Amino acid sequence: MTRTLPPPADRTARPPARRPSPLPRLLPMLPVLAMPALLALPPTAADGGGAGPADAVSALVVVHCALLLVRHRRRPLSAPAAVVLGLPVVGLALAAMGAASPGAGLAGLGRYLQIFVLVPAAVLLLIRDRRDFTLLAWSFVGLAGWQGALGVHQYVTGTGASYRGADIRAVGTFGAQDVMGMATVVSFGVVCAVGLALGRSAAHRRVLAAGCALALLVPLALSFSRGAWIATAVACAVQLVAAGLRRALAVAAAVLAAGVILVGGLGVGTALLEERVSSITQVADSPDQSVVDRYSMWAAAASMWREHPLTGVGLKSFPEYRDGHAPLALSSGSDTEGAGAAYRRQPLLSPHNMYLLVLAEQGLTGLLALAGSWLALLACALRRVWRTRAAARPGAERTAAGECGLVACGLLVWQLTDFGYADIGGSSTVLTAVLLGLAGWWALLGGGTPTDDGVTATGAARGGGGGDGGATEGREVIADGAAADSGAAVAGGKAADGGGSVDEREGAGR
Repeated sequence: MTRTLPPPADRTARPPARRPSPLPRLLPMLPVLAMPALLALPPTAADGGGAGPADAVSALVVVHCALLLVRHRRRPLSAPAAVVLGLPVVGLALAAMGAASPGAGLAGLGRYLQIFVLVPAAVLLLIRDRRDFTLLAWSFVGLAGWQGALGVHQYVTGTGASYRGADIRAVGTFGAQDVMGMATVVSFGVVCAVGLALGRSAAHRRVLAAGCALALLVPLALSFSRGAWIATAVACAVQLVAAGLRRALAVAAAVLAAGVILVGGLGVGTALLEERVSSITQVADSPDQSVVDRYSMWAAAASMWREHPLTGVGLKSFPEYRDGHAPLALSSGSDTEGAGAAYRRQPLLSPHNMYLLVLAEQGLTGLLALAGSWLALLACALRRVWRTRAAARPGAERTAAGECGLVACGLLVWQLTDFGYADIGGSSTVLTAVLLGLAGWWALLGGGTPTDDGVTATGAARGGGGGDGGATEGREVIADGAAADSGAAVAGGKAADGGGSVDEREGAGR
């Protein structure tokens, strides 16, 4: 009787590759994510309205990006991207030389370079693909949810900033001296959530994003910020139009129905809130003192520009020239109180209009350079959204356009609209630099196109930078080097250790 032996075991077989942990992949983005995370903390007394922890981290982000560029010895940006991001430097350098003092000129130059040049470029280069982009967008939503919850609690308990004699204004952790901080953060959260909800990602993510957007409307209303309301409405309208007419009508109908139920059925809303909304259309007929002060400072900024049309009065010189150009209707300051702070008369140190501030301090040269950079970003971002939608395949390109494109365009439109009612200042200003980096990644580096395995590729061939601004050689090296340094899988689908067969490496990448 013969006995059949089992076949010998295949010693070359390897166990199936395990999916890499997501934590190593997050490591390169942690410095960028730390900037919005630190804004969840209340400002310390040592800040004094100056640089805070988020600003310090933004400097570390720039240094980290610069070290990567030096290490790999590659050109970071294509020529068009470098021109768009570096255009503001021309006006800033001329205005810094004409400042009232060298100290003020250097301080102003450093602040403008941080917000509009260095940090946006670093964020742009450190974002590797669509997953990094959406992660950063969700961090905006999370920060807005935290600050919004604190703001609603302040309104309900009467512990907010003072508004019309009552401590009901929602300001979050920013305090009464920065009443626009929470309104800005919550507005960014609404815009990001709307863009994520209008995308083509998984249904549960879109439902979650839509719920976050609706919930954040409550603290946004309780901030009593008319400028934030207007900018949010404009940005969301642009997002809806870019997403498609059918979806725009559906979302508009849902928002209208929710508003009717909340205001008409449940009685949500107060007399002060209704008065604040109606005052938007009365700024010309019967303006309050805050509107009068704003008009007076606008007139002062225009008068400064007429005297110094090309280069302005110099960086950080608006307060010194204000009294000599402002009309008599301007008050000595605004009253701030509440949210744990004592009464304080806060001086009016800026015209509360970014375009007029740049025109007054940097002249026509600075305004054309700075606003030209912003408009170029917006034009490239909108152009890519429309071109991506036109050439979309179901479930592929539309995913990038639906999420990244709508979020980038919405944030940029919000900021450019709000600059008509506000300027840079306060700890939340660092988020402006981050959103410019987000918009720049989508507009200048191609924004990425999803591949068949769901991983986002970042544009054209090495050294490219064609019509839509494909990824350059230096940026690809940064993305690969950052992934390798963190021990994560490379976006192309390789396992971090490089071992195993081709099928195993592809499985690990997926």
